[in-house]
Amino acid sequence: MGAMPCSGDAASGLAVRDYASTPHAGWILLATIAASSLAFIDGSVVNVALPAIGRSFSASPSDLQWTINAYLLPLSALLLLGGAAGDHFGRRRVLQIGILLFAAASVGCALAPSIGWLLAARAIQGVGAALLLPNSLAVLGNAFSDAARSRAINAWASIGAIAGAVGPPLGGWLVDTIDWRAIFLLNLPVAAVAIAVSAYFVPESGEAEQPLDWIGALLATCALGALTWSLTLWSSYGLVTLPVALGAVTGAVLSAAFLLQEHYRGERAMMPLALFASKPFVGLTVMTLLLYAALGGLVVLLPYMLIGSGSYSPLQAGMALLPLPVGIGVGSQLMRRLIEKSKPRLLLSIGPIVTGLGFALLILANPQGSYWATVFPGMVIISLGMACAVAPLTTAVLSSVDARHTGTASGFNSAIARTGGLIATALAGAVLAAAGAALLTAFHVACAIFAVISVASGCVAFATLDHEASE
Repeated sequence: MGAMPCSGDAASGLAVRDYASTPHAGWILLATIAASSLAFIDGSVVNVALPAIGRSFSASPSDLQWTINAYLLPLSALLLLGGAAGDHFGRRRVLQIGILLFAAASVGCALAPSIGWLLAARAIQGVGAALLLPNSLAVLGNAFSDAARSRAINAWASIGAIAGAVGPPLGGWLVDTIDWRAIFLLNLPVAAVAIAVSAYFVPESGEAEQPLDWIGALLATCALGALTWSLTLWSSYGLVTLPVALGAVTGAVLSAAFLLQEHYRGERAMMPLALFASKPFVGLTVMTLLLYAALGGLVVLLPYMLIGSGSYSPLQAGMALLPLPVGIGVGSQLMRRLIEKSKPRLLLSIGPIVTGLGFALLILANPQGSYWATVFPGMVIISLGMACAVAPLTTAVLSSVDARHTGTASGFNSAIARTGGLIATALAGAVLAAAGAALLTAFHVACAIFAVISVASGCVAFATLDHEASE
């Protein structure tokens, strides 16, 4: 998704073995936060630059969709493999490779002479993010003991949320005052800090013997790529053409091949199919996909609509997104006691429904009218609904599977959240292709759809999480 850490991110570090705290704990925390902030900032900062990128390259709506999805696709498909690679080759080593790859790709984005070059560089950024995100958490899990580990992961997630919140207004300011290319150069000093600190203070860990599921990773990436390409073409032109049908069929065949590969590898699979023997886990997967699809679509389309259909500058459009991460962060803190006392089933049912009401309010959004009257109320309600859902989702995912699968389950849930954003962006072509009043109408239709799927995600949680699994 990008605007903030997803539920599974903070959870995936919890399954790492308990180790005593190491020296230089503060430096280790700094290295991991700096590394993960690269992914969180970049996941949100590009959204406010889409109109400027479109003008710079005379890009089509599908090109703009791929500016987001070229990053989300490898991140979604390779997140689990990135964590396994750290366990196999060494977490610090893979973390540093991910940082260097991300930084090099950022330079490529900033210097892109064409939209094709930009998309290729964005894809490499996604690969780098898939390496650095899970391993930044695994490094924390290795370095801190139980109590300190919990505080460190909370700090990691909180600062990541702040980084995601700062991204859109900072990116908007850079687009207004310098150029859209400057948003990618933001990554370089952060990457330099992460590399330098990790080289001196982060101990190596991992280096297990279990072979990696390279075939599964390749099949997952190609399957997601084919399906995303097909959905992007269909949404951009509104027609089921031969390429659209071929992309959908290819994606379906590759998905089936991926499942066969995972079945063959059993417990050694990137995504063990035994996870899906749990009804609550299946329900949480569907709920996460739907809820984060709605949220991911919003953070792409709202700034685009405000700039394209109104008189908002990129900076103002970035500021318009601030209530979302701020509201989720503040709301989660205020509801901490309620979350501790309530069963996940209740909050995971109510939270998405409240989020759906917020999306319904955004049907009234009017960039020519008052932001505070037409946009802000919906954003606040969405943030409150998400605050109800994010924290208990982590708990529910971990309790829905047995202990040996908790790390994989939380990582998979994080990948599914980003896949939701990937699919939403692929379907956003009808909105991105519109202009003026038609753009506003298309945005309102999208918000109505987001409202429906948010409510549906709450209903899925209520139907699949039984009382025993929710305790």
